[in-house]
Amino acid sequence: MNNLADIEAYENFPIKIAVLAILVSIISYIIGAYILKQLPYGLYFAVIYLIYCLCMELMIVFRSCKNCYYHGKVCGLGKGRIAPLFTKKGDPKKFTDRDMSTFSLIPDFLVVIIPIVAAVYLLLTSFSWTILILLFVLGVLFFGGTGMIRGNFACKYCKQRILGCPADKIFNKEKQSKK
Repeated sequence: MNNLADIEAYENFPIKIAVLAILVSIISYIIGAYILKQLPYGLYFAVIYLIYCLCMELMIVFRSCKNCYYHGKVCGLGKGRIAPLFTKKGDPKKFTDRDMSTFSLIPDFLVVIIPIVAAVYLLLTSFSWTILILLFVLGVLFFGGTGMIRGNFACKYCKQRILGCPADKIFNKEKQSKK
């Protein structure tokens, strides 16, 4: 394993990276809720969806952030400073104890899958340029924005990735095979 001091990684991420990550999430959630609100009984779906998004964020804090190196610090995803409000700091080495697979990420992906399915339904039943544009923006934010933030800013300079990160094992298999 590499020595943390020998690798370019942030002790605290620049606040603009954390703010960008939080904004991408919040904007995605708002777009998702707006799309769901357009369904019959949509207000109920939108509220349930926003509660689900909040639960997913809290689950990340309780499941991952408590054992993350960045607990109490500015992390690349914007949750490190929030985590101490909900959990006591755990052991960063336990961060890797969790088995993570593509299957275990389904609840996380539902945050975007649900509004995409709703948008496709709405487009097929009563076409709307607004829904089409929001669907496109949601896709760009989720697949492009999140990927860019994680790949170019967050994971690239993350000390927890160096200590061990289950997500890195999934998303960077090609890098792992070159080692």
